[in-house]
Amino acid sequence: MNGLLQTALEAATAFLLLCGAVFCLLGGVGLVRFPDTVTRLQAAAKAQNLGLLLILIGAALRVPLPYAGLLLLIAVFQLTTVPVLGQIVGRIAYRTGAVERHTLTVDELAERLAPPDAPDAGEGDDGGGRGRGT
Repeated sequence: MNGLLQTALEAATAFLLLCGAVFCLLGGVGLVRFPDTVTRLQAAAKAQNLGLLLILIGAALRVPLPYAGLLLLIAVFQLTTVPVLGQIVGRIAYRTGAVERHTLTVDELAERLAPPDAPDAGEGDDGGGRGRGT
């Protein structure tokens, strides 16, 4: 029974490592092939993150328990830093004009980052004309 369990563990490890490597490869291909910054961020963040997590899980199955905890810590850092960095890079790309805005389906930053318009007619005016220095 021990030999069968060992074989199943090795097969699961191999499967996870290969799947992780495929996701990392596809993320790298997407990073090179996708046309703009936003889609490249998707490839870099999603596929690479999933690929690394699969590799870490596969490696955790084969190492002693204290090292598996270290691999878990690496996974937690990966899951917390990648979305934050993706958000920062995406916002910088948006503000510098590296994003083709007409290709976006939803543009939630357009209103937030739009230059302030001229004040409304009622703003700064209390209705008595005193707001304009009269």
